[in-house]
Amino acid sequence: MRNLNNVPEIISESKSIGSAIDFTWNRKKIDKFLDPIEQDADLENALVRINHKGSVGLTAALLEWIYWRFTGYTQATHDTQKRIEALWCSINDREQTNPLLFDTDLEIPAVGSVDGVLWIALMNVRMVDVRYRKGSYFLQNELIGLVLLARHITPKKKVFDKWFNKVISDLTRVCPCQYDYTDLDESDEAVYNSSNEPVVCREFFFDAKFEYSTEEAEKALYKFIDNLDHKANPFLDLSKKAS
Repeated sequence: MRNLNNVPEIISESKSIGSAIDFTWNRKKIDKFLDPIEQDADLENALVRINHKGSVGLTAALLEWIYWRFTGYTQATHDTQKRIEALWCSINDREQTNPLLFDTDLEIPAVGSVDGVLWIALMNVRMVDVRYRKGSYFLQNELIGLVLLARHITPKKKVFDKWFNKVISDLTRVCPCQYDYTDLDESDEAVYNSSNEPVVCREFFFDAKFEYSTEEAEKALYKFIDNLDHKANPFLDLSKKAS
């Protein structure tokens, strides 16, 4: 699984690719995904148990679900692919990636069951990236809407649920959060250093045969990064010295 040209088996199984865009999309749904905090306490409690690099890996995996759902429906997925690549690279070293800026002047119409979903997804990913770079202790909160969104647009939701529940269980085990959410300063001024956290790779999320170890995850992640066309991705800056 060295690049994003290979469709993960679980995503194919969910019938995400090529299925009609027939999910419900209205103002109520949009508001739900834009402001998901306190809508799903169980999901929120599960996400806060995951460390920062695990959360960024989950962000990349969730965005890939959305990417494949709309492949063939819009050219915007090309940009989405570059952002997924950058998320994986940032797990190795966020200093070798550029900020995932998106619609900074709020000029892109966030409407329609394709463009509207992508707008919300990429805005969520932008906020994950912002908080990851800052070292925010509240990074995990930004994933709630992305999880709910990816599930909503997936045709076979039971397949998504099975995948997500296993991923959350595995992440909690190998990428546990190193701090207690109940003791945090809500000003969000404190900075968390995630540089010593173990990495995760795409195989961890999408290859049923992958057995996690720090060494195997690093090896797979490096192969993925080495296989990228760095010059074709504006979000990558691998000329920067690794930290």
